[in-house]
Amino acid sequence: MIVLDTHIWVWWANQSPQLLAEHHKIIREQAPNGLGVSITSCWEVAKLVEKGRLKLTHPVEEWIAVALQLPSVAALPLTPEFAVESTRLPAPMHADPADQIIVATARIFQAPLLTADQRLIDYQHVPTL
Repeated sequence: MIVLDTHIWVWWANQSPQLLAEHHKIIREQAPNGLGVSITSCWEVAKLVEKGRLKLTHPVEEWIAVALQLPSVAALPLTPEFAVESTRLPAPMHADPADQIIVATARIFQAPLLTADQRLIDYQHVPTL
């Protein structure tokens, strides 16, 4: 399994041209093994819509329901273990709490994170694709 960062999940679900061909290829190749989406990404999408930073074609709750039904997608839980791990990430990790939980999720599942976020790509303590 791989974990999709929030923006990758949104771009893929919306068939956005922002999703690079390389990301499409990785998703296709990894789909048989599972594509994990942290429940935190659902919260992050809802917050982006609330703040007007993301426009969706459907109400956010409908969009999330459909996007979690995409082939090979598994919603990954937010448990106390993930919450605590997010506070214990090795330095240097930036202060975005959503990114911290997503990274903790990938680490606990021992799964690489598919992201275009350079801050996470540069973070040495989670494998990225």
